Amino acid sequence: MLGPAFFSWLLPLWPLLLWPGQVSPQAPIQATSVRVTDPPDCPEACACAPGGQANCSARELPAVPAGLNRQMRALLLDHNLLQLLLPGAFADADALVQLDLSGNRLGWVHARAFWGLSALQQLDLSINQLEALAPGTFAPLRALRTLSLAGNRLARLEPTALGTLPLLRVLSLQNNALSTLAPSLLAALPSLNALTLRGNPWTCDCALRPLCTWLRRHPRPASETEPLLCASPRRLTLSRLTALPDAAFRHCAQSLAARDLAVIYTLGPVSFLASLASCLALGCTLAACRARRRRRQAAARRRPRRPLDIDPGGPAPPENAGSPAGGAADL
Repeated sequence: MLGPAFFSWLLPLWPLLLWPGQVSPQAPIQATSVRVTDPPDCPEACACAPGGQANCSARELPAVPAGLNRQMRALLLDHNLLQLLLPGAFADADALVQLDLSGNRLGWVHARAFWGLSALQQLDLSINQLEALAPGTFAPLRALRTLSLAGNRLARLEPTALGTLPLLRVLSLQNNALSTLAPSLLAALPSLNALTLRGNPWTCDCALRPLCTWLRRHPRPASETEPLLCASPRRLTLSRLTALPDAAFRHCAQSLAARDLAVIYTLGPVSFLASLASCLALGCTLAACRARRRRRQAAARRRPRRPLDIDPGGPAPPENAGSPAGGAADL
Protein backbone atom coordinates (compact mmCIF):
# COMPACT_ATOMS: atom_id res chain seq x y z
CA MET A 1 0.00 0.00 0.00
CA LEU A 2 1.32 3.44 -1.03
CA GLY A 3 2.16 5.72 1.79
CA PRO A 4 1.88 9.49 2.16
CA ALA A 5 5.57 9.90 1.16
CA PHE A 6 4.87 8.55 -2.35
CA PHE A 7 2.01 10.98 -2.96
CA SER A 8 4.05 13.91 -1.65
CA TRP A 9 6.74 13.08 -4.30
CA LEU A 10 4.15 12.67 -7.08
CA LEU A 11 2.25 15.87 -6.31
CA PRO A 12 4.57 18.29 -8.25
CA LEU A 13 4.16 16.18 -11.41
CA TRP A 14 0.37 16.18 -11.57
CA PRO A 15 0.16 18.92 -14.30
CA LEU A 16 2.26 16.77 -16.59
CA LEU A 17 0.05 13.78 -16.01
CA LEU A 18 -3.15 15.73 -16.65
CA TRP A 19 -1.92 17.58 -19.86
CA PRO A 20 0.69 15.38 -21.51
CA GLY A 21 0.11 16.79 -25.02
CA GLN A 22 1.63 20.15 -24.10
CA VAL A 23 5.16 18.75 -23.67
CA SER A 24 7.00 16.81 -26.37
CA PRO A 25 10.33 15.22 -25.51
CA GLN A 26 11.59 15.69 -29.10
CA ALA A 27 10.30 19.19 -29.84
CA PRO A 28 12.49 20.77 -32.61
CA ILE A 29 13.42 23.82 -30.55
CA GLN A 30 16.94 24.06 -31.96
CA ALA A 31 15.85 23.64 -35.58
CA THR A 32 13.25 26.36 -35.20
CA SER A 33 15.85 28.79 -33.86
CA VAL A 34 18.14 28.11 -36.84
CA ARG A 35 15.39 28.94 -39.32
CA VAL A 36 14.67 32.18 -37.52
CA THR A 37 18.31 33.36 -37.45
CA ASP A 38 19.28 32.32 -41.00
CA PRO A 39 18.67 35.08 -43.56
CA PRO A 40 16.48 34.21 -46.53
CA ASP A 41 17.93 32.97 -49.84
CA CYS A 42 21.10 31.60 -48.30
CA PRO A 43 23.04 29.21 -50.57
CA GLU A 44 22.25 25.67 -49.63
CA ALA A 45 25.90 24.67 -49.16
CA CYS A 46 26.75 27.68 -46.98
CA ALA A 47 26.12 28.88 -43.46
CA CYS A 48 24.79 32.42 -43.34
CA ALA A 49 24.82 34.93 -40.52
CA PRO A 50 22.39 37.81 -39.95
CA GLY A 51 25.09 40.38 -40.73
CA GLY A 52 25.17 39.35 -44.37
CA GLN A 53 28.07 36.89 -44.27
CA ALA A 54 27.88 33.64 -46.23
CA ASN A 55 30.44 31.12 -45.05
CA CYS A 56 31.09 28.55 -47.78
CA SER A 57 34.63 27.67 -46.72
CA ALA A 58 36.02 24.15 -47.21
CA ARG A 59 32.82 22.68 -48.66
CA GLU A 60 34.51 21.02 -51.70
CA LEU A 61 32.48 23.23 -54.01
CA PRO A 62 33.45 22.90 -57.72
CA ALA A 63 31.72 26.17 -58.71
CA VAL A 64 30.25 29.32 -57.23
CA PRO A 65 27.09 28.24 -55.38
CA ALA A 66 23.67 29.32 -56.54
CA GLY A 67 21.45 31.45 -54.35
CA LEU A 68 23.63 34.56 -54.00
CA ASN A 69 21.68 37.73 -53.33
CA ARG A 70 22.08 41.43 -52.67
CA GLN A 71 21.81 40.97 -48.90
CA MET A 72 25.29 39.44 -48.76
CA ARG A 73 28.16 41.64 -47.67
CA ALA A 74 30.86 38.97 -47.27
CA LEU A 75 31.27 35.72 -49.20
CA LEU A 76 33.85 33.18 -48.05
CA LEU A 77 34.64 30.61 -50.74
CA ASP A 78 38.15 29.74 -49.66
CA HIS A 79 39.59 26.20 -49.75
CA ASN A 80 37.17 24.74 -52.25
CA LEU A 81 37.63 23.15 -55.70
CA LEU A 82 36.96 26.12 -57.97
CA GLN A 83 38.96 25.98 -61.22
CA LEU A 84 37.48 28.89 -63.19
CA LEU A 85 35.24 31.92 -62.84
CA LEU A 86 32.63 32.51 -65.53
CA PRO A 87 31.28 35.90 -66.67
CA GLY A 88 29.02 37.50 -64.09
CA ALA A 89 29.76 34.82 -61.51
CA PHE A 90 28.81 37.21 -58.68
CA ALA A 91 26.32 39.45 -60.47
CA ASP A 92 23.50 38.53 -58.07
CA ALA A 93 25.58 39.60 -55.06
CA ASP A 94 26.48 43.08 -56.29
CA ALA A 95 26.54 44.48 -52.73
CA LEU A 96 29.55 42.37 -51.69
CA VAL A 97 32.26 44.16 -49.74
CA GLN A 98 34.51 41.16 -49.06
CA LEU A 99 35.20 38.16 -51.32
CA ASP A 100 37.59 35.38 -50.34
CA LEU A 101 38.60 32.92 -53.08
CA SER A 102 41.92 31.80 -51.63
CA GLY A 103 43.06 28.19 -51.51
CA ASN A 104 41.21 27.02 -54.62
CA ARG A 105 42.45 25.70 -57.96
CA LEU A 106 41.68 28.75 -60.05
CA GLY A 107 43.62 28.72 -63.30
CA TRP A 108 41.40 30.99 -65.37
CA VAL A 109 39.34 34.05 -64.52
CA HIS A 110 37.12 35.54 -67.21
CA ALA A 111 37.59 39.24 -67.88
CA ARG A 112 33.95 39.85 -66.85
CA ALA A 113 33.90 37.57 -63.81
CA PHE A 114 33.78 40.50 -61.35
CA TRP A 115 31.35 42.68 -63.26
CA GLY A 116 28.80 44.32 -61.02
CA LEU A 117 30.94 44.30 -57.86
CA SER A 118 31.32 48.06 -57.70
CA ALA A 119 31.17 48.03 -53.87
CA LEU A 120 33.83 45.34 -53.34
CA GLN A 121 36.67 46.47 -51.06
CA GLN A 122 38.58 43.24 -50.28
CA LEU A 123 39.45 40.51 -52.79
CA ASP A 124 41.63 37.52 -51.93
CA LEU A 125 42.83 35.33 -54.83
CA SER A 126 45.89 33.95 -53.10
CA ILE A 127 47.11 30.34 -53.24
CA ASN A 128 45.65 29.49 -56.62
CA GLN A 129 47.09 28.51 -60.00
CA LEU A 130 46.77 31.74 -61.96
CA GLU A 131 49.42 32.20 -64.67
CA ALA A 132 47.95 35.25 -66.42
CA LEU A 133 45.09 37.70 -66.07
CA ALA A 134 42.98 39.03 -68.92
CA PRO A 135 42.88 42.78 -69.60
CA GLY A 136 40.16 44.52 -67.63
CA THR A 137 39.78 41.77 -65.02
CA PHE A 138 39.76 44.19 -62.06
CA ALA A 139 38.62 47.32 -63.91
CA PRO A 140 35.04 47.25 -62.46
CA LEU A 141 36.34 47.16 -58.86
CA ARG A 142 36.65 50.92 -58.41
CA ALA A 143 36.15 50.69 -54.64
CA LEU A 144 38.79 47.98 -54.11
CA ARG A 145 41.19 48.66 -51.25
CA THR A 146 42.95 45.32 -50.72
CA LEU A 147 43.96 42.80 -53.40
CA SER A 148 45.95 39.63 -52.82
CA LEU A 149 47.44 37.62 -55.71
CA ALA A 150 50.05 35.91 -53.57
CA GLY A 151 50.99 32.28 -54.08
CA ASN A 152 50.07 32.00 -57.76
CA ARG A 153 52.12 31.40 -60.93
CA LEU A 154 52.08 34.88 -62.39
CA ALA A 155 55.12 35.50 -64.59
CA ARG A 156 53.82 38.87 -65.81
CA LEU A 157 51.20 41.27 -64.55
CA GLU A 158 49.86 43.51 -67.30
CA PRO A 159 48.79 47.02 -66.28
CA THR A 160 45.60 46.54 -68.30
CA ALA A 161 44.59 43.67 -65.99
CA LEU A 162 44.51 45.93 -62.94
CA GLY A 163 43.36 49.04 -64.74
CA THR A 164 43.01 52.19 -62.69
CA LEU A 165 42.20 51.42 -59.06
CA PRO A 166 42.15 54.81 -57.33
CA LEU A 167 41.48 53.48 -53.80
CA LEU A 168 43.76 50.40 -53.76
CA ARG A 169 46.07 50.59 -50.76
CA VAL A 170 47.38 47.05 -50.30
CA LEU A 171 48.64 44.80 -53.12
CA SER A 172 50.16 41.38 -52.38
CA LEU A 173 52.25 39.79 -55.13
CA GLN A 174 54.63 37.59 -53.17
CA ASN A 175 55.52 34.01 -54.12
CA ASN A 176 54.87 34.29 -57.85
CA ALA A 177 57.16 34.11 -60.89
CA LEU A 178 57.40 37.86 -61.52
CA SER A 179 60.68 39.20 -62.87
CA THR A 180 59.58 42.79 -63.49
CA LEU A 181 56.68 45.21 -63.19
CA ALA A 182 55.59 47.54 -65.95
CA PRO A 183 56.21 51.21 -65.07
CA SER A 184 52.61 52.16 -65.85
CA LEU A 185 51.25 49.61 -63.35
CA LEU A 186 52.27 51.58 -60.28
CA ALA A 187 51.31 54.87 -61.92
CA ALA A 188 47.68 53.69 -62.09
CA LEU A 189 47.58 53.02 -58.32
CA PRO A 190 47.85 56.48 -56.73
CA SER A 191 46.73 55.35 -53.23
CA LEU A 192 49.02 52.31 -52.97
CA ASN A 193 51.15 52.33 -49.82
CA ALA A 194 51.72 48.62 -49.08
CA LEU A 195 53.26 46.32 -51.70
CA THR A 196 54.55 42.83 -50.84
CA LEU A 197 56.93 41.35 -53.42
CA ARG A 198 59.08 38.72 -51.75
CA GLY A 199 59.55 35.30 -53.30
CA ASN A 200 59.86 36.51 -56.94
CA PRO A 201 62.89 36.15 -59.30
CA TRP A 202 63.44 39.86 -59.98
CA THR A 203 65.51 40.94 -63.00
CA CYS A 204 67.27 44.14 -61.98
CA ASP A 205 67.50 45.89 -65.36
CA CYS A 206 66.26 49.19 -66.70
CA ALA A 207 62.62 48.03 -66.63
CA LEU A 208 62.78 47.67 -62.83
CA ARG A 209 63.90 51.23 -62.24
CA PRO A 210 60.39 52.61 -61.47
CA LEU A 211 59.81 49.84 -58.93
CA CYS A 212 63.10 50.52 -57.16
CA THR A 213 62.27 54.21 -57.03
CA TRP A 214 58.82 53.44 -55.58
CA LEU A 215 60.34 51.15 -52.92
CA ARG A 216 62.74 53.85 -51.78
CA ARG A 217 59.85 56.30 -51.42
CA HIS A 218 57.66 53.77 -49.54
CA PRO A 219 59.72 52.04 -46.82
CA ARG A 220 58.61 48.51 -46.05
CA PRO A 221 57.17 47.72 -42.60
CA ALA A 222 59.44 46.16 -40.02
CA SER A 223 57.39 42.94 -40.08
CA GLU A 224 58.70 42.13 -43.57
CA THR A 225 62.16 41.01 -42.63
CA GLU A 226 62.86 39.00 -45.80
CA PRO A 227 64.78 41.20 -48.28
CA LEU A 228 63.90 41.62 -51.94
CA LEU A 229 66.84 40.23 -53.95
CA CYS A 230 67.83 40.40 -57.61
CA ALA A 231 67.96 37.06 -59.43
CA SER A 232 69.64 38.51 -62.54
CA PRO A 233 71.82 39.83 -64.15
CA ARG A 234 74.83 38.08 -62.70
CA ARG A 235 76.59 41.26 -61.60
CA LEU A 236 73.59 42.18 -59.42
CA THR A 237 72.61 38.71 -58.20
CA LEU A 238 71.54 38.75 -54.53
CA SER A 239 71.58 42.54 -54.47
CA ARG A 240 68.77 44.19 -52.60
CA LEU A 241 66.22 46.05 -54.65
CA THR A 242 65.85 48.72 -52.00
CA ALA A 243 69.62 49.32 -52.01
CA LEU A 244 69.96 49.96 -55.75
CA PRO A 245 70.70 53.68 -56.27
CA ASP A 246 69.93 55.72 -59.35
CA ALA A 247 73.55 55.31 -60.41
CA ALA A 248 72.89 51.62 -61.03
CA PHE A 249 70.55 52.68 -63.86
CA ARG A 250 72.82 55.35 -65.32
CA HIS A 251 73.25 53.37 -68.52
CA CYS A 252 69.51 53.33 -69.11
CA ALA A 253 67.91 55.75 -71.52
CA GLN A 254 66.52 58.81 -69.81
CA SER A 255 62.85 59.50 -70.15
CA LEU A 256 61.86 62.53 -72.18
CA ALA A 257 60.88 65.71 -70.45
CA ALA A 258 57.41 67.17 -70.80
CA ARG A 259 58.69 69.88 -73.14
CA ASP A 260 60.29 67.31 -75.44
CA LEU A 261 57.11 65.26 -75.50
CA ALA A 262 55.09 68.37 -76.38
CA VAL A 263 57.43 69.14 -79.29
CA ILE A 264 57.21 65.56 -80.55
CA TYR A 265 53.42 65.43 -80.30
CA THR A 266 53.17 68.80 -82.08
CA LEU A 267 55.65 68.21 -84.89
CA GLY A 268 54.43 64.69 -85.56
CA PRO A 269 50.94 65.58 -86.84
CA VAL A 270 52.23 68.72 -88.60
CA SER A 271 54.91 66.82 -90.50
CA PHE A 272 52.40 64.14 -91.42
CA LEU A 273 49.93 66.67 -92.82
CA ALA A 274 52.72 68.49 -94.69
CA SER A 275 53.93 65.28 -96.31
CA LEU A 276 50.36 64.39 -97.22
CA ALA A 277 49.83 67.81 -98.86
CA SER A 278 53.10 67.48 -100.78
CA CYS A 279 52.08 64.07 -102.10
CA LEU A 280 48.71 65.42 -103.21
CA ALA A 281 50.32 68.40 -104.98
CA LEU A 282 52.84 66.20 -106.76
CA GLY A 283 50.10 63.81 -107.85
CA CYS A 284 47.98 66.64 -109.20
CA THR A 285 50.96 68.04 -111.14
CA LEU A 286 51.75 64.70 -112.72
CA ALA A 287 48.10 64.16 -113.65
CA ALA A 288 47.92 67.63 -115.27
CA CYS A 289 51.09 66.99 -117.30
CA ARG A 290 49.81 63.70 -118.58
CA ALA A 291 46.46 65.21 -119.52
CA ARG A 292 48.19 68.04 -121.44
CA ARG A 293 50.36 65.61 -123.35
CA ARG A 294 47.34 63.53 -124.31
CA ARG A 295 45.54 66.63 -125.62
CA ARG A 296 48.51 67.53 -127.79
CA GLN A 297 48.68 64.05 -129.24
CA ALA A 298 44.96 64.09 -130.02
CA ALA A 299 45.23 67.51 -131.70
CA ALA A 300 48.12 66.27 -133.84
CA ARG A 301 46.08 63.33 -135.09
CA ARG A 302 43.17 65.58 -136.10
CA ARG A 303 45.35 68.17 -137.98
CA PRO A 304 45.07 67.92 -141.94
CA ARG A 305 48.15 67.04 -143.96
CA ARG A 306 49.78 69.81 -146.08
CA PRO A 307 50.11 69.31 -149.99
CA LEU A 308 53.53 68.53 -151.39
CA ASP A 309 55.49 71.62 -152.39
CA ILE A 310 56.93 71.74 -156.06
CA ASP A 311 60.48 72.82 -156.46
CA PRO A 312 60.59 75.94 -158.66
CA GLY A 313 64.02 75.08 -160.04
CA GLY A 314 62.96 71.74 -161.49
CA PRO A 315 61.56 71.01 -164.94
CA ALA A 316 58.07 72.20 -165.44
CA PRO A 317 55.54 69.60 -166.36
CA PRO A 318 54.13 69.78 -169.87
CA GLU A 319 51.06 71.83 -170.30
CA ASN A 320 48.97 68.93 -171.46
CA ALA A 321 50.79 66.24 -169.58
CA GLY A 322 48.53 63.57 -168.51
CA SER A 323 45.68 64.91 -170.62
CA PRO A 324 44.43 62.55 -173.36
CA ALA A 325 42.91 65.46 -175.20
CA GLY A 326 46.24 67.26 -175.52
CA GLY A 327 47.91 64.21 -177.00
CA ALA A 328 45.28 63.89 -179.63
CA ALA A 329 45.60 67.55 -180.69
CA ASP A 330 49.31 67.17 -181.39
CA LEU A 331 48.50 64.46 -183.73
